[in-house]
Amino acid sequence: MTYGQSTKLFFDGGCRPNPGPFECAVVRKGVTHYRHDLGEGTNSDAEWLAAIHALEIAHLEGDRDITLLGDSTLVVTQASGKARCRSADLEAHLSRFAALAEHFDRVRIRHIGRAQNLAGIALTRLHPR
Repeated sequence: MTYGQSTKLFFDGGCRPNPGPFECAVVRKGVTHYRHDLGEGTNSDAEWLAAIHALEIAHLEGDRDITLLGDSTLVVTQASGKARCRSADLEAHLSRFAALAEHFDRVRIRHIGRAQNLAGIALTRLHPR
């Protein structure tokens, strides 16, 4: 199969305090998608839900070849199979992620620095210090 241009989606999630209520952001083609109705949990939960939300957005937009870009080493290594999940909650997130990933021809996930993560920058702007 020949692949065209991969659609990039930046994802980030967080909570304040940790654990606490969490939110996430996904940036696709310059448009930021926020979720604030995600419940409560840890930063790890929030990062996973952000990656899952990125897949949901890509699916709704009809993307077939996607690259997810995030600054969570935990999510990137677990989603790519380089690390195993050490809790039932994280395993549940990985299972949901894997099920959604089946909708695509190709899904790549890459770790990027926090300063390069457009979704993280968008979340930071919601909470100026």
